Amino acid sequence: MKYFNATVLAKGTKSEHGFYAESKKEAHYLAKIKFTGIIIKIDESSPPFSDQILKLKDTLLKNVKKKKIKQDALIAAIRQLAVMANAGISIHDSLKELANSTDDKNLEEILSKVAEDINSGLSLSDSMGNFRYQLGNLTIAMIQLGEKTGNMAESLHSLADMLEEIRKNIIKFKKAMAYPRNVMIAMAIAFTVLISYVVPKFKSIFAKLGADLPLPTKILLGMEQAINNYGLEVISIIIVFYMIFKYLLEHVEKFRFGFHQFLLKVYLIKGIIMYATLSRFTLVFSELIKAGIPIAEALETSVAMVDNLPLKNKLNGVRTAVEKGGTLTNGLVDTGLFENMIIQMITAGESSGQLDAMLEKVTDYYKMKFDAIIDGLSEAIEPIMLALIAGLVILMALGIFLPMWDMGKAAKGRH
Repeated sequence: MKYFNATVLAKGTKSEHGFYAESKKEAHYLAKIKFTGIIIKIDESSPPFSDQILKLKDTLLKNVKKKKIKQDALIAAIRQLAVMANAGISIHDSLKELANSTDDKNLEEILSKVAEDINSGLSLSDSMGNFRYQLGNLTIAMIQLGEKTGNMAESLHSLADMLEEIRKNIIKFKKAMAYPRNVMIAMAIAFTVLISYVVPKFKSIFAKLGADLPLPTKILLGMEQAINNYGLEVISIIIVFYMIFKYLLEHVEKFRFGFHQFLLKVYLIKGIIMYATLSRFTLVFSELIKAGIPIAEALETSVAMVDNLPLKNKLNGVRTAVEKGGTLTNGLVDTGLFENMIIQMITAGESSGQLDAMLEKVTDYYKMKFDAIIDGLSEAIEPIMLALIAGLVILMALGIFLPMWDMGKAAKGRH
C-alpha cells in the first residue's frame, strides 16, 4: 500500500488529507468517495512518522506470529492432492476436502484461502505464491511445472518425494547436531552457574588484593556483573535484536543478500547451502527439460525456487545468456559454481540431445555430495566444539587461579 496526500477545496478552504491506496488511480477513486469538495491534486508522499512506527510494530508482530506448516502435514496433503488430481477431481474440490481433513490449523487456513482464490479465477501457483514463506519456493516451482506440462498429478507426486527427501535430510541433520548441541548446552549451563555463584565468592578475595587483576579475571568479573545485575536487560536486548534481524532479513533485500553472502563463507554452512541449492536446482531443471519445457523457461522456473540470493543472481545469469542465444554450457561456466566434470557432462548431454538424462546424473551427483556433508557433520563439528569447551575451561581456570597464585607469591615474599 502506498501513501497519498490529497489537496481538497471545500467551502473556499484548502485542506490536505493523507490516506493509503494501491495505486494513483485507486487514490483518485477513494478521494472522491472519502472527501467532500473539489479534489485539486493527489500526490504520492511518505507516510507520517507515527504511521511508519505503527506499520513497523504491526510487521514485527506478524513476523512473530507467522508460522511455517508442519512438514509431515504438508507432504501428506500434497500426496492426497496428487491422488485426487489423478482421479480427475477438480483442484478446488480437492483443496476444500484437504482443508477439512487436515489437523494442521495453519495448513487448513492456507488451503481454504487457495480454494477461494481458484474459485475467483486465480491459478493454483499464483494463489500459493501468496504463501511462499509457509509453503516454500520448491512447492511453488513444482506447482508451476504441473501447470506448464499439464500433468499436475505427476508434478505433485515428484514434489512429495522431494519434500520427503528434504525432511529425511533435516532429521539426519538434527541427529548429527544432537550430541554437539547437548554438550554445548550443558557447558553453557555449567559456565553460567559458575559465573553466577562461584565467581562472586572470589570477588571479595580479589578486591582485597588491591593489585591489577589479570585479563581473564577481569573478563570473568565483567561477565558476572552483566549476568547478575543486567540479566533481564541482556535477554531483552537479545530478543529485540532477533526481531529486528528477522524483520531486516525478510523485508530489506540488500541486508538479506549480504547475510546470504556471509553464509556462503562460513565453514560447513557454505557446503550445505551450496550442494542443497545445486541439487534442488538441477532436480527441478531436469524435470522441466524432461517434460519438454524450453531451456530458458525451465531455467526461469528452476531459479525461482532458489533461496540464497547470491546463488540466485549467478544462476539467473545462465537464463540471461541462453535468452541472448548462448549455450547452456557457456552460461553454467560463467557462474563459476559448477565443476569441470559437471560442465563436460552437460556439454555431452547438449550435443547428443540427451540433456535430461545427463541432468539426472548431475542431480544424483549433487545429492550424493550433500548427503556426504550431512553424514560427516558431527565429526566436522567436534573440533570446533572441543575448541570452545577448552576456551571456556581455560578462561575459568586462569580467571580464578592466576590471582590466587599471585596471592601465594605475595604470602611467601612476606615470610
